[in-house]
Amino acid sequence: MNTSPAPTYAHQLLEESGLTSSHQPIDVMLVSIFLEKHYRLSGHFERLATEKDDTFRLSTGSSTYLVKVSPPEEAEAVVALQTAAMRHLEDTAPHLPVQRVKLTVGGDDHVTIRLNGGRTRILRVFDFVEGQVLAEVNPDAERLARAGEMLGLIDMALREFTHPADRRGLAWDIRHFHRLTDLVEHTPSPEHRRAARSVFRLFGEHVVPRLRDLETQVIHGDFSPYNIVVDPRSDHFVTGVIDFGDTVRSAVIFDPAVPMANLLGRTPDLPWRDACAFVAGYERERPIKDSELPLLPIAALARLTLRALITNWRAERAPERREYLLDHAKDDWINVERSLAASLDDVVAHLREARQRHP
Repeated sequence: MNTSPAPTYAHQLLEESGLTSSHQPIDVMLVSIFLEKHYRLSGHFERLATEKDDTFRLSTGSSTYLVKVSPPEEAEAVVALQTAAMRHLEDTAPHLPVQRVKLTVGGDDHVTIRLNGGRTRILRVFDFVEGQVLAEVNPDAERLARAGEMLGLIDMALREFTHPADRRGLAWDIRHFHRLTDLVEHTPSPEHRRAARSVFRLFGEHVVPRLRDLETQVIHGDFSPYNIVVDPRSDHFVTGVIDFGDTVRSAVIFDPAVPMANLLGRTPDLPWRDACAFVAGYERERPIKDSELPLLPIAALARLTLRALITNWRAERAPERREYLLDHAKDDWINVERSLAASLDDVVAHLREARQRHP
């Protein structure tokens, strides 16, 4: 297996995404001092496992909050983009259950923590959204469609949103997928490497020639089952939308492609069934251009393959986090292979039929 660094473009993109450096957890005592000073908050801290930043659940006795401290490599402008997108949704679509940002006592969205060596990290506080996440339940097709509707509503509300940092470089943005082929060399299994190359080939043949023509806007970017809070007893089903950390301006079809990727293979005999149910709901609120619909399954495969590749790459670089990283995407390669074995023409036909049933 090749353990040499990725080429310059890939390395820069991974670095800009905060994925290249070893992460030093921030001192909880320092966090508590800043919370007391700037938010007048104190209480019991519980550290939560996350991909990049330091995240805590803070229980004050009367309320519960989510406290996030950005990684040192994440630019302040990128954090501001995430917050601005959430503020835009709060102002323009207050009925949507998007997590709310809490202001400091001075009326600011965040606090800058300056560390030794000149590095800075951004502290923000959010209302804590109670409930189960979608990954913890087993929704039927209509519940999945309700989740799709929610992302459609969010994308509709974000159509006119702009921000100076919205064209940030982000490795998770599917538009860069074809430029990350060297990550394949960090995947030890020959079968997995072959599957990845098949997806790169599909993406290169069908999506890359269309990239400049695809409809674009700012998107959530990570509407995964871990970022959707649900209540199976509620008619609305989705009761919270969290984590705007991957917000970026990209192709619209890449937003539903993310949850599609996460839903692939949930039913092994029909690997695309749940993903298609989600898209059926999404299109009720945010229709996809007819010319772009055939690219959606390929984008979903690209996203799932990208997650598996980055997981292998990161596990190789950070053995101390290997268990967490590999567990989070343990079935990805199985689901890539199952989904590749299906006819993508049939998947697209199914998506079109769903449109006709719910015009």
